[in-house]
Amino acid sequence: MFKTYLIWAGVILVLLSMVGFAGWMLALPAATETAVAPAVPREEADAMLASLRPMKRERPLIAVVGINNATETTDYIVPTGILRRAGVADVTMLAIDSGPVRLFPALTVEPDATIAQFDAAHPEGADFVIVPAMSRDDDPMALAWLWEQAKKGAKIIGICAGAKVVGAAGLLNDKRATTHWYYLDEMLTHSPTIRYVPDRRMVADEGVVTTTGISASIPMMLTLIEAIAGRTKAESTARELGVEQWSARHASGRFRLTRPFARTVLANRLAFWNREELGIRLQSGMDEVSLALVADAWSRTYRSHATSFAASPDAVTTMNGVRIVPDKAEADWPDSRQVSTFPDRKPAEALDLTLDAIATRLGLGTTDVVAMQLEYPRQTVGR
Repeated sequence: MFKTYLIWAGVILVLLSMVGFAGWMLALPAATETAVAPAVPREEADAMLASLRPMKRERPLIAVVGINNATETTDYIVPTGILRRAGVADVTMLAIDSGPVRLFPALTVEPDATIAQFDAAHPEGADFVIVPAMSRDDDPMALAWLWEQAKKGAKIIGICAGAKVVGAAGLLNDKRATTHWYYLDEMLTHSPTIRYVPDRRMVADEGVVTTTGISASIPMMLTLIEAIAGRTKAESTARELGVEQWSARHASGRFRLTRPFARTVLANRLAFWNREELGIRLQSGMDEVSLALVADAWSRTYRSHATSFAASPDAVTTMNGVRIVPDKAEADWPDSRQVSTFPDRKPAEALDLTLDAIATRLGLGTTDVVAMQLEYPRQTVGR
C-alpha cells in the first residue's frame, strides 16, 4: 500500500510540474518585437571613441583574459584575431592558471601566458583588458586581477556576459552598462547599482566598456581599432572582415526569451537520440575569426557539437598566431559530418553561410535559436 502511495505521489508531482512548465511556456511572448535600432547621435559616437583612446603607450598593449575552464569561444578568439589582423596593438591571450583554455561551447586554445607571467613582464599593466563571458563570474584570481589592472589605468572591455565578470569585480558600480540579453536580469541582481542602457550594442562609462551578446565582439573591436588608429584603418579592417558598419546601433527588443525559442530548445534537447558530432578540420594559417564563429554557431543548436580535428595532437597555429589544440588527432572525418569554415569567404559571410547551413540541416527554428544566442542581427549574404 505504501508503495502505491509513493507511485501516485510521484505521478502527481510530475503532472504538477508539467502544468507549471506549460504555464511558464504560455506566459512567454509569442514573438520578439519588430523593433528598429535607433540612431546613435554623432556626439555619443565621438564620446565612445574618446573614452577608448589609449593613454599609456604609443603602441597599446591589449590583454584578452580567460579562465581555463569554459571561457566563451567567440569572445576570446575573435577580439584577438581582429586586433592582430589590424596590427595596431600588441595583443596577448592570457589564462588565470597554466595550461590550455577550454572554451565554451567549442575549441581549446593554448594561451600566450598566465596572468602572473604577464604581471612579471608588464608590472605597469595593460592599456586595455578584454573580458569574455566565463562559466564562473566569481573566480577570485580573475576578479582581483581585473581590479588591479583597472587601478593601473587599463581600460576594461567586457564582451557579452563578460560584463557580469566586470560587475562582480566591482568595476561597474554606479556606471552605465549593457550585456547579453539573457544575462541582463542576473547582472542587475548581482550589481544593482548598474544603470542599464538599452538599444546600444556597446556602452562606455569612465574607463569601462560593455557590450551586448557574443557577436558584438566584432563591432566592438572595430570601434577600438578606430579609437587607436583612426577611421581609415577601421574601414580597411572591416572590409577584410566583410562588415559594413560597426556603430553602437542595436534594437534590444528583438532579443528576448520567447515561446518559439523555448519550444525549439526543449524539442532539440529532448531529441537525445539525434545528436551530431560535426568535424572542423584545423589547418595551419586558417582564419581564426571564421573558425570561432563557425564552431560557436554549430555548437549552439542543441542538436550538434563542433569538434576540431587534425592529423597530429599538436596545436595548430592560425593566421594571426592563435594556437588551437585539436579535440581529436584524426587524419580525416566523414564528409557528411564535416562542416566548412568557408575559407574563400570573409568571416562575417562565413557566419551567415553557417546559419544558412544550420537552417538546411536542422530547420529555421534552430537557426533562430542560434542567432538569438549570438545576439546577431542576421543578414542575407549574396551567393
